[in-house]
Amino acid sequence: MADNARAKRLADLIREVVAQKLQRGVKDPRIGSHVTITDTRITGDLREATVFYTVYGDEEAREQAAQGLESAKGVLRSAVGAAAGVKFTPTLTFVADALPDNAKAIDDLLARARASDEEVRKVSSGAAYAGDADPYRKPADEDPDEGQDEAAGEAPGGTAGADDARDEAG
Repeated sequence: MADNARAKRLADLIREVVAQKLQRGVKDPRIGSHVTITDTRITGDLREATVFYTVYGDEEAREQAAQGLESAKGVLRSAVGAAAGVKFTPTLTFVADALPDNAKAIDDLLARARASDEEVRKVSSGAAYAGDADPYRKPADEDPDEGQDEAAGEAPGGTAGADDARDEAG
């Protein structure tokens, strides 16, 4: 089992070598210049590497790029082996990166939220408060009903004489 630093260095090296080889060494028209290597991950035993890529274009361009990368896998693995100088060159697996699709979905959700916020802002622009503008009571304000209850001999809780009955019994 290799240490994490070595695996990280090898993953970075694989990413760089594959990107350079795709740009300069592979003449497959299916790959072209619209393939971008975004990330590389390698297993702890340094035997298998997963290379994530994105493709600029439509679904057909993605499928063609996947076929082109699969056919160029041997050439790319040889280039990685020559550059890495390890005993066993890791096998390469190419996976289309879902990051651009996820980013587009998040952008769409944010656009819908902005539109919804704008709609709420338009609706509420001419609205008025349902009650007073300041619904909280101020200590200086007295409720006119409170003074009448106390004057009639009722306790503020509305139980007339309940405290008096307890005092007499106790």
